[in-house]
Amino acid sequence: MKQLWIICFLVFSGLACTPNEEELLKVGLEKMDAQDWAEAVIQFDQVLEKNPSQPAALNAKGVALFQQGKIKEAIPLFDRAILADSSNYKPWFNRGNANMELNNHKAALADFNLAVALDPSQLDIFFNRGTTLLTMEAYEDAQLDFQAVVQAEPNHAEAHFRLAKANLGMNDPIHGMESLTNTVNLDPKNGEAYYLLGVTRMSALGQKNEGCADLRMALSLGYEKAETWIKDFCDAK
Repeated sequence: MKQLWIICFLVFSGLACTPNEEELLKVGLEKMDAQDWAEAVIQFDQVLEKNPSQPAALNAKGVALFQQGKIKEAIPLFDRAILADSSNYKPWFNRGNANMELNNHKAALADFNLAVALDPSQLDIFFNRGTTLLTMEAYEDAQLDFQAVVQAEPNHAEAHFRLAKANLGMNDPIHGMESLTNTVNLDPKNGEAYYLLGVTRMSALGQKNEGCADLRMALSLGYEKAETWIKDFCDAK
């Protein structure tokens, strides 16, 4: 009888030492913080063995797969996370990112629309939705999203740059130049911004000297498209 009690004690001790869902999820998220994506997936799989519909684990595993470049494998995880908890913006946002990577722009836009409806305080959603709209040449809607970002974060250089592209797409060179100027002030190494600034100065406003200076700056930063403009318009006698 004494031996039996010892065996039972060992069995129950082993069970007590088995990590629960929350502990496994925490370890997985710590692995994510360390960018150990493969190990994170292992931890989330252990959570999902216990609870196949655990929404946080489904979403986090999808993100870990996404970070490994396994985009198509990530999407079904986000699908399952949405089915498990459709009120959380994160899997909608993450699935939008995955669809954007796969150039499924309409699907990405639909996901971002739902994500922003669930949590309009998340600026990343506006930025990524604006990027999708810019790719789709829906310049006016893209402009609104990037304006929302720069109003909340005035030092967001990339948002100013993409806002400039939206403005230029709407044939608004004045606001386009304003956004490009903001861009290069915040990010002096953005060669493409200098290029667009130079081209816009010259083509829209006839500011040759200023435009050539911007184009030369773009070329000095490695933006090679500027070289043709410089040869044709700045170096011409």
